[in-house]
Amino acid sequence: MAITVEAADSKGLLAAIYGAIDDGQVETWTYDEDGDFVHHTADQQWEGQAWLTPSLKPGVLTLNTVPPKTGISGEAYAVYHGRFIEMLLAHFDQDFSVATATALPTDQDRVE
Repeated sequence: MAITVEAADSKGLLAAIYGAIDDGQVETWTYDEDGDFVHHTADQQWEGQAWLTPSLKPGVLTLNTVPPKTGISGEAYAVYHGRFIEMLLAHFDQDFSVATATALPTDQDRVE
C-alpha cells in the first residue's frame, strides 16, 4: 500500500509538507519522531490506525503504509491514502504532477 508522488523536487516537497504541518497550514496531519505521517482529526478517530513512511528518489516521493500490529482496515487504508492525496492537492498542487495510490500492499510496506 503506497502513495507515489511525482515531483521535480521530491525532497523539497517533503520538506514543504513538514513545514506546513509545523506552521499550522496543514492541520489534519502530524508526523512522529521518525518522520512518519499520521492523520489527525479533533476526535482522534484515525490516530494509530496507520502511518505513512516517506522515502525519496529523484523525482519521486513514496509513502509506504505501516499498519498497526492488528492490521489495517479497508476504511483506514482509504482514509489515509485519499486524505493524504487530498492534502497534497489542496496545499501543494504546484509542487507535483501526479499522485497515485496502490490498491494492495507493495514490497516496501511492512507490518509492525
